[in-house]
Amino acid sequence: MSRMPIILVLVAILAYLGLNSLFVVNEREQAIVTRFGEIQRVEPEPGLYFKWPLALFELENVQIVEDRLIRLDLNDIRVQVSGGKFYNVDAYLVYKISDPKLFRERTSGSLIIAENRVQSSFNSALRRVYGLRDFKAALSVARAEMMTEVRDQVRPKASALGLEIVDVRIRRTDLTNEVSQQTFERMKAERQAEAERLRARGKEAARRIQARADREVIEIEAAAQRDGEILRGQGEAERNGIFADAFNRDPEFFEFYRSMAAYGEALKDGSTTMVLSPKSDFFRFFRDPNGKK
Repeated sequence: MSRMPIILVLVAILAYLGLNSLFVVNEREQAIVTRFGEIQRVEPEPGLYFKWPLALFELENVQIVEDRLIRLDLNDIRVQVSGGKFYNVDAYLVYKISDPKLFRERTSGSLIIAENRVQSSFNSALRRVYGLRDFKAALSVARAEMMTEVRDQVRPKASALGLEIVDVRIRRTDLTNEVSQQTFERMKAERQAEAERLRARGKEAARRIQARADREVIEIEAAAQRDGEILRGQGEAERNGIFADAFNRDPEFFEFYRSMAAYGEALKDGSTTMVLSPKSDFFRFFRDPNGKK
């Protein structure tokens, strides 16, 4: 009887056992080795490792968990700030599995279970931190301080699950629709009030400028009228002086000139009717060029 089949079976069994006793851990993983459900050891470094075969009989099993930074997002969370107004907030945290053994004991090595618990704590921390801030502080430089507070509040819960919270970030803080409308209406009212104040100040300034301009016009006109009267008086005085000098030099010519001026003034429109005696003094230069009576 040939022994070859038996040898082949033995080789197959040994190959199966050999393959089941080896496992590989890459640089982004950690391995938890359990025996009959009890944690025996953790392999945090990448490499090739050995274990007892026959996982079917729970002799030794290997559970692979993440050894990298993992991001957990919270989107469109409605939070209330001090004063009663609301924001819509998007935030995320970054964590890693820092204690694989504790992580396995508390969550059975399930990221879904771990993230559900951390998410609840993260949500509550965000609400508490925003609730301590007023409407404007949530959008100011205090945001960095708020992220640190949220991280510090979430860490104890995460540490109890074998996780380490590396960072917390608030990506978006927007007003809710109703608060946005209220804020818009308030800002609109403030701008309208400011516009009314500016218009009132402009009108007041315009009235002051107009009053000053009117006063200056009156002062200028009064000064011009005064200067005109002075010049007119000076002209009259100079004219009278010239007339007096002319009279003293040639009284007969002065009388003739005055009479001609009187004729011109009386007859300048060409339609004047005068009823006078031809022998009156008014016409003496018509009767005699020398003006003798």
